Amino acid sequence: MLGYEDKRDYLRMMVNTPVELAVDDAESLRTLTGLCKDLSASGMSIEVEESIEPGAQVRVSMDSPNSQLPSLNAKTKVVRCQSEDDGQFIVGLEILEMI
Repeated sequence: MLGYEDKRDYLRMMVNTPVELAVDDAESLRTLTGLCKDLSASGMSIEVEESIEPGAQVRVSMDSPNSQLPSLNAKTKVVRCQSEDDGQFIVGLEILEMI
C-alpha cells in the first residue's frame, strides 16, 4: 500500500490537456500554449516551453473534451517555475478566480 505523501487540501487530477495561457509579467503580455499536467480545486501544473516569472498573473483557458462539461477559464498566479532536463518548464499556478 502506498503512503499518503501529498498533504494538500484538494486531490489532484491528472489531465494532460492542451491549454492556452495569457501571461502578464515583467517582460510583457504574451500568449503561450502548454500542457496541463494536473488540476485541483486550488491550482494546476502546466508544462510550457519558456520560463514564467513567479508572481506573474496568467489567464488559463482549457477546452473541454466533453460537450457536457464547460471549458475552464481561470485567473491564476505563478507560484513556482521549474526547469526540466528536456528544456521544458513546469509551472505551478494558484487559481485566484474562475471566469
